[in-house]
Amino acid sequence: MSFIEAEKTWYPEGVTRCGLGKFLGWLAILGAFLAFGAVAAFFIFFFGIGVTGMDNYFGFGLWITFDLAVIALGAGAFFTGLLRYIIRIDELKDIINLAVIIGFICYSGAMLILTMDIGQPLRAWFGYWHPNVHSMLTEVIFCITCYLMVLIIEFVPLVLEQKQLNKIPFLHHLAHNFHVVMPLFAGIGAFLSTFHQGSLGGMYGVLFGRPYAFREGFFIWPWTFFLFVLSAIASGPCMTVLVCALVEKATGRKLTTYRVKSLMAKIGGTMLLIYMVMKYLDTWAWITGVLPKAGLTFDQMFYGLIYGKWLMFIEQVVCILIPVIFLLVPALRRRPAFMYWACILNCLGIVINRYVFTVQTIAFPVMPFDTWMTYAPNWAEWGPTLMILAYGGVVMSLAYRYLPVFPQEVRLNK
Repeated sequence: MSFIEAEKTWYPEGVTRCGLGKFLGWLAILGAFLAFGAVAAFFIFFFGIGVTGMDNYFGFGLWITFDLAVIALGAGAFFTGLLRYIIRIDELKDIINLAVIIGFICYSGAMLILTMDIGQPLRAWFGYWHPNVHSMLTEVIFCITCYLMVLIIEFVPLVLEQKQLNKIPFLHHLAHNFHVVMPLFAGIGAFLSTFHQGSLGGMYGVLFGRPYAFREGFFIWPWTFFLFVLSAIASGPCMTVLVCALVEKATGRKLTTYRVKSLMAKIGGTMLLIYMVMKYLDTWAWITGVLPKAGLTFDQMFYGLIYGKWLMFIEQVVCILIPVIFLLVPALRRRPAFMYWACILNCLGIVINRYVFTVQTIAFPVMPFDTWMTYAPNWAEWGPTLMILAYGGVVMSLAYRYLPVFPQEVRLNK
């Protein structure tokens, strides 16, 4: 048996895949981005983060924006797991594997890029061994780490179900036993992810010296704690729908029914509606309460084109109100163009939200002698960011080619 014929025996049962040459060509393209990112990572580790566009003023930049965005977009894993295993929406069984893979890529990618962002990766263990119990970031680092472990545990059964591996009795029974206890891990994952999503937002909300982000709140939690949770569970299901559609487009195969994708989009739209109401109330309270107490006005929060009001308009109207209408009106959601554009806008809105909270918050002049500051990431920041995206592409490509990710694929492509 030739290598090419042997490689085909690793495909999921009853499916076809593109030729090995084409697949290796695709991996080579991703490999080029991985290599570029590896070169940038070498410079960062060797010379320090001073080679990036960040400085003493902008300690947060592209990487934190990217981390917060992908962690929010990866929330489809814990939320879909909660709906599938705890609330028992059985239709989601046909897309839960994809949600777990996306979550694993997002969280592992975020952890990888943080090794560069912390500046001194050899001291990364300090956050675990010498935790600052008064910082929300302490809760974040523990919850993200533990939830990544949960995602690995949820990913392992899918790997063990690979056709050749599943022939080994021990691995077959291990995968089955993992599935039996999966509701437990789904519950743990939902708990961990909820709190770290919230604490990422709460971290900004308690910055009383940064009026763009500072919020009042509920007991010890600023409103941003709850807004970050809601925005994540609103965008996560839509991200899963978009990735599924992208894989279908790239492979030319039907992977799950439109009904399942529409259900995920409806769930995301419902959560986005709740988030919209809370976000609009928060914005109103911020403009009429928080800012006047600080002796500031709404207009002072914006500057020029890069920090203009247009960002808030796009985030809160174009990327929230319009997707809510498209996703919750059945006649519109049944039309693929409306549904997919709504999902794109939903995800784009979350990226903009994380950007303004990360960059615009810091750019605002808080002292009388300060001026508005600008920040632009350079190649050393873009390289690792593109590397993580390429890493996600590699993981997704290998998973699709060799693992039974989509239970409906065989039936839908007969």
